Amino acid sequence: MIQAIAFYLFAGIVLLSGALTISSRNPVHSVLWLILAFFNAAGLMVLAGAEFIAMLLVIVYVGAVAVLFLFVVMMLDIDFAELRAGFVRYMPVGVALALALAAEIVIGAGAWSAGGVALSAKAAPVVADVPNIEAIGRLIYSRYLFIFELAGLVLLVAMIGAIVLTHRERGGVRKQSIHSQINRRSKDAVRNVKDVAVGQGVEL
Repeated sequence: MIQAIAFYLFAGIVLLSGALTISSRNPVHSVLWLILAFFNAAGLMVLAGAEFIAMLLVIVYVGAVAVLFLFVVMMLDIDFAELRAGFVRYMPVGVALALALAAEIVIGAGAWSAGGVALSAKAAPVVADVPNIEAIGRLIYSRYLFIFELAGLVLLVAMIGAIVLTHRERGGVRKQSIHSQINRRSKDAVRNVKDVAVGQGVEL
């Protein structure tokens, strides 16, 4: 019973948070709703018995959203004085959301200890004594090895394309010469000076 309650609770909050993410006009509010959606999606993964994927959602995606939040703050003209002025006004809402998240954690822990959702065993049957990480590793590096390598290649091409598209030539900037740096001899780079008078310094 608690598994079904937790499933519908997490799924409903994921849908609501996703809708509020795209409908909020304030970009900071959109990022916060997106973080809430990720946390509840992690709760769904825990109910499905995929604890490793749940941790990836929290660590990778929420961390990426924090970086996204940083870029939003840097790129947009946000009035921080107005945000600080509304902090006290939204304090009850923040406390209510914190209590709701704490209640969700308690419900999710109870549902996980009760055995998770029974449907997950039918959708993705796994051996009971095999951990999530080992099961995922067996699938990725055996059945889906070429697809996994192809995904890495696509990400590499996307990264190179992003670097090429955002690279701009700037005038007055000295370029690094790898060839001259490698071929430079130590006796040309270091010069020993003896008997330097006090206060005169060293000629370069």
